[in-house]
Amino acid sequence: MSTHQHDLSPFRHSHAFGEAGEDARGRALLAVTVVTLITMVVELVAGWWTGSLALTADGWHMGTHAAALGGAVLAMRWSRRAREHEGFAFGGWKIEVLSAYTSALLLAAVAVGLAVEALRSLVRPEPINYSDAMMVAVLGLLVNLASVWLLSRAGGEVPGHGHSHGHSHGHSHGHAHGHAHGQPQGSGRDHDHGHPDGQGQGQAHGHAHGPAVTQGHAAAHAHGGTAHNDHNFRAAYIHVLADAFTSLLAIAALAGGLFWGWRWLDPAVALVGAAVIGQWSWGLLRSSSLALVDATADAPLRQAVRAAIEADGDAKLADLHVWQVGPQAHSVVISVVADRPLPAADYRARLLPLRSVRHVTVEVHRCPQPGAS
Repeated sequence: MSTHQHDLSPFRHSHAFGEAGEDARGRALLAVTVVTLITMVVELVAGWWTGSLALTADGWHMGTHAAALGGAVLAMRWSRRAREHEGFAFGGWKIEVLSAYTSALLLAAVAVGLAVEALRSLVRPEPINYSDAMMVAVLGLLVNLASVWLLSRAGGEVPGHGHSHGHSHGHSHGHAHGHAHGQPQGSGRDHDHGHPDGQGQGQAHGHAHGPAVTQGHAAAHAHGGTAHNDHNFRAAYIHVLADAFTSLLAIAALAGGLFWGWRWLDPAVALVGAAVIGQWSWGLLRSSSLALVDATADAPLRQAVRAAIEADGDAKLADLHVWQVGPQAHSVVISVVADRPLPAADYRARLLPLRSVRHVTVEVHRCPQPGAS
């Protein structure tokens, strides 16, 4: 009895859902990490040399930011290495999301610590060396502005703002092995799993290739640019933005204390800074935690998938799952029921205009009680 060796290579595909500009974002994160580390060393050495506690304290503060940024760089690299590893179902993107979630927790801790220090200073004011503190604040602002500029060039956005429209041109692959499980004659029911070439009959293999965007751009609307949905990059961006914001507030408060004697201004603006950073960290915690538990499919995308599949008036979706697997990539699993079921590849092709849908699994069923033809 001869055995047939199946050639599976045409049906295998990558689970790497990286986006354009990923390399630029990685280089920017590394550059910002290096700049932060250099600033940390300079401040620690200068603080030791001059005996300035303000410089020494800010040096260690820079160290915490360097650790967060370095973690973002490592997460991005580990994520790339995990893309083709069989142990990761949809690549290693969630490694970056986990890094972003951890970074958001650190930001929340910074906000709480800042608020506690501010309240303590309001209740029990302590003398401030305005000249040293001003020098540290200006240095921190310059370093963080440079970091914000580097990250912005690589595609960063101010949290909660920005609306870009990147069009990904590539090839989306749908693969499956359809096995029709016939019911006893007269049952009127067939199940096709995958991309069958027949209408609910026999074993079939389907392979669909198509551009992720139809000519003239996709009809579907995706919200936010790639960097906005790159949780890891966004977390790093918020870190440097938060530090720049607090440095700017510190300069204003120190100027008020230095020139007008408003010592209360420093803890007051620190409370404002803590509130803003807390809000940013909450937004990042919410978005990254939703991605970690696969709850990131927005209603418009689900509606677009349903409308595309049910466009012929015959097919109905019995089951629909949509979840995020990359910065601008979603996976879709659907169960289609129809009186006159088409090949699963045909239903797969209907989703090609939805440019963020990058991985699709289709299950086709013949309706057990077909309508009158």
